[in-house]
Amino acid sequence: MGAASSTATASPEAHERREQETLASAALALPLLRAAFARSSADASALPDALAPPRGASFRAPGSSPLPPPPHFHDLLARLGKAVASVFFGDGPAPRGAGTAGAEGDDAGWVPFLKGFNRCCARVSASRSLALLLRVYAAACADAGAPCGVQFQPGEGDGDEEGKVVGELAPEEIAVFLWMCWVMAWCGSAPGASGDGGEKSEPIVVLLPDVTHLVLSALVSAGAVADDEGIWGWEISSGGKGVKVQEFTSWALSMASGLGNCLSRYVQERFRSLAADPTEQENSVSTVNATFDTSDVYLLTRGRAWAIALSLRNKLTEKFLSSSIVGMDTEDLLYRSSVHGKGPSRFWSGVEGYKGPILILLSAFSKGGVENAISGRRWVIGVLTEDGFESKDTFYGKEKNFVYSHLHPQIRVYEANPKPVGLAFGGTVGNERIFLDEDFSKVVVRHHAVDKTYQHGSLIPNQGYLPVEASVLDVEVWGLGGEATRRQQDMYKKRENIFSEQRRKIDLKTFANWEDSPEKMMMDMMSDPNAVRREDR
Repeated sequence: MGAASSTATASPEAHERREQETLASAALALPLLRAAFARSSADASALPDALAPPRGASFRAPGSSPLPPPPHFHDLLARLGKAVASVFFGDGPAPRGAGTAGAEGDDAGWVPFLKGFNRCCARVSASRSLALLLRVYAAACADAGAPCGVQFQPGEGDGDEEGKVVGELAPEEIAVFLWMCWVMAWCGSAPGASGDGGEKSEPIVVLLPDVTHLVLSALVSAGAVADDEGIWGWEISSGGKGVKVQEFTSWALSMASGLGNCLSRYVQERFRSLAADPTEQENSVSTVNATFDTSDVYLLTRGRAWAIALSLRNKLTEKFLSSSIVGMDTEDLLYRSSVHGKGPSRFWSGVEGYKGPILILLSAFSKGGVENAISGRRWVIGVLTEDGFESKDTFYGKEKNFVYSHLHPQIRVYEANPKPVGLAFGGTVGNERIFLDEDFSKVVVRHHAVDKTYQHGSLIPNQGYLPVEASVLDVEVWGLGGEATRRQQDMYKKRENIFSEQRRKIDLKTFANWEDSPEKMMMDMMSDPNAVRREDR
């Protein structure tokens, strides 16, 4: 009864405080938030500085990137912390001593601090998270004097007190926005990126991923690039028609839904860093003082890895997110046709026995002469499976008509209607959505109206409604199951090698006697094949 009476007589302020603490604890532990609040209350600039990216990092585009970041990009990043603080926390927690004395004075800004944290980190709809992220981007651009087409209309009684997001984003603005989101992800995933870059630490040079394909995808989705021919040779720096914010939001929600999580993850990671021991922060930064080895020498570039991470909503998201930052682990590369050779036997030797998620990337160019490959008119298509490959003459997988991987059987028999040999994804036997032939030299891509594996429509540029036959340039297969799955595959291969050796071995002791040898039997049959022989019992 005492607990019930105390709850009933609790003041509205105490009730609101418990409510905000309960909501915040679902995203981050309250002791960490308490420590972050205490340190952010030291002075007025403490919170904006804590929410900013590490000062010791310098971001630039790799040498192979067709577009370097604009000059105002670093100015935007320098004002990112201030933008987050102003949008969600107002003027920040009151400095210590500004309130009344005692415990209540120390907690004067605790509830507003929790409210700001919950506004950006509490679980909300994906569209709401993306709108908040665009608001932060607009605030940072305004403070940095950078071009920004994002605008906000006041709410009209629809329950959104912050207004509706409107405006138009130019192609270069989309690239800057995506890079800003990637930097947010880098701050929480890169080793040694949690500190603030002390004076003794050397600058960290961070290579930005290529986001050209993501920008182009948004433009194609919005109709800004209307025809397939406009895709070839398109560059962000060439400008062109922009995309309305509503169209960009629709594209992001359907193709890159992970963008909405960037803000909440970033704020949580920055608060974890703020609550940590300052000496540990300095040590963590000082251990990473060289350029990351992030050269994009594979089909799975860091930009493609990030694009895949943004489209997934499962445990593989973190795997691809990490790969977009530090690059793929080369031990995960199961097969690469340019290294291991083309063909199903070479392919099968790399993937056999791997019982885990697998990513296949295929680079090709449509028929029309070798100049397509030389001029860069090549395309890459990907397949993500859940549980490895099996040699079957039917489709298999968690969805109907998902994967088809058929090799020549070891024992050949006559088949009136032989099944095709190769790899296929989607569609049906004989009408596969993607079919890679047995030599790994040709791939056929079909337009399909009903397919559970891929969405209907074109999968590659200039596809049309007829099957497109293309020449294969390279094939990559990446194992995503981790070290445990690799060990299981190694054990499987060792076991299969033992069985193969046993099948090849001949027991010479059974042929020690001439009378029992197969040579003697063959000679007897040739000398008198009609002779009646009685089997010895």
